[in-house]
Amino acid sequence: MRKVSLLIAIMFGVAVTTVSCKKDKREATSNTEVHEHDGKDIPLDPSGFDPFFTKFPQYKEFEKDIRELYQKHNHYIWHEKKGLIEFAEVLYDRVNQLDKEGLPSKIPYKKNLDELFDDNGRGEKPNMESELLISSMYFYYAKKVLNGLDAQKSRETGWFLPREKMDYVAYLDTLMQDPKLIKGDKTELFAQYFNLKKGLQKYRDIEKKGGWGTIALDKGVKSLKEGDSAAAIVQIRKRLALEGYIKSDSKSAVYDSDLAAGLKLYEEKHSRTFDGKIGPAMIKDLNVPVAELIKKIAINMERCRWVPPVINTQKEYIVVNIPSYRMRYVRDGKPFLTSNVVVGKELNKTVVFSGQMSYLVFSPYWNVPKSILEKEIKPGIAKDPNYLAEHNMEWNGESVRQKPGGQNSLGKVKFMFPNSNNIYLHDTPAKSLFNADDRAFSHGCVRVEKARDLAIAITKDQAGWNESKVDKAMNSDKETNFSLKHKIPVYIAYFTALADEDGNVAFYDDIYGRDGSLAGLLYAAK
Repeated sequence: MRKVSLLIAIMFGVAVTTVSCKKDKREATSNTEVHEHDGKDIPLDPSGFDPFFTKFPQYKEFEKDIRELYQKHNHYIWHEKKGLIEFAEVLYDRVNQLDKEGLPSKIPYKKNLDELFDDNGRGEKPNMESELLISSMYFYYAKKVLNGLDAQKSRETGWFLPREKMDYVAYLDTLMQDPKLIKGDKTELFAQYFNLKKGLQKYRDIEKKGGWGTIALDKGVKSLKEGDSAAAIVQIRKRLALEGYIKSDSKSAVYDSDLAAGLKLYEEKHSRTFDGKIGPAMIKDLNVPVAELIKKIAINMERCRWVPPVINTQKEYIVVNIPSYRMRYVRDGKPFLTSNVVVGKELNKTVVFSGQMSYLVFSPYWNVPKSILEKEIKPGIAKDPNYLAEHNMEWNGESVRQKPGGQNSLGKVKFMFPNSNNIYLHDTPAKSLFNADDRAFSHGCVRVEKARDLAIAITKDQAGWNESKVDKAMNSDKETNFSLKHKIPVYIAYFTALADEDGNVAFYDDIYGRDGSLAGLLYAAK
């Protein structure tokens, strides 16, 4: 699939609503009785737990949570004397729409739940089995929709961003206080999740209409330009109309101004410059089956479940999305700077993790890693005694370092967020690399095209620092450290699909081949 570079404003859309952290939420609800119905007058006998889990063993993984729930509320939660409370039916409805959450899961004991919520079963007296079935259904929903695959499995896919552990018992109190949160709680899920959810529905609607066929250029035709006529134009026009890039499908085989405008909009939405031609790369991009795009959206909704939702309200942070080769700096809760980046190649993958940027290094030395010293530098010295001088390098004890200067491999500034992976953001003298569609060239660190702009933005509020001072520090022959007044969160993420608030989705190449393994885990976890 062709690389696309939708602005990372799509990636980490900031929620407008004010939210509180999980800890505060637990404290706020821990001593609050939220089950204000006559079911609280019906005591619940814990001796019924063992027979229930014997009969419904697939729910045994939630036994600890369920026992904790009924230690906290030693009475019926889901029942009133006249029958089920309304929120029980709301929850049942959400569980039956897991496909809208991008989940392929089959609900355990669905027949039992269907019978319980069947109209003929309403109004029956509360009983232990039905009560525990609904509680188990809630924990199943919370695990699938809010938590996703467990942390060990997410790490197997190369994801090392920290995962928050949710208190599902306390969160049930929160939902019962405010049931509408079950439709989309941005205190518990990363905001991008809801954008992708809209995109999922959009592409499923397209699939129901028959999707799109395979587009092919006529034999011997390398590209099409405005004014040309071809059968492929008819197919492309239909594709763009389905996705909303042109208002209507005229079915014309002529590459006219209306189609050109649609293609231009398509490219702009994916942060590409349209050259007016329809070539093999665009055809390949347009030929991805809608079913494959639907699966890719679902896979990335799962990744969203792993992102700490605190990012929704953070005022300042930097995020790099590896597959889109883009970095975004958010300041005062708004996009401040977006830049192309170069990331690690297949053999030197950039790690998915987070850190706290604490200082910058202007005019840095580059301490050559031992692996590069052995594989590249020493063989170079053996062939050419002047190798080090020609590359502005010097011995530093038993290692080699490259001195500050315009040709330094780290460029003129690096942005440090200390971590065990020894990964950081930095400038580069190889500016031409940013013009490539595929930008996986580095040894693992992230090269930033707009490094100077980022340095100016970060140092802006420091006393005495301005654009001129940054330029002086970047063009010195002496390395200088610059400590930040406050640390800036940095997130290195891996999303192969991102959507804006209207559900318009951009898809990126799976450059490290991780979608397949995640799909295997996700679709096996039924």
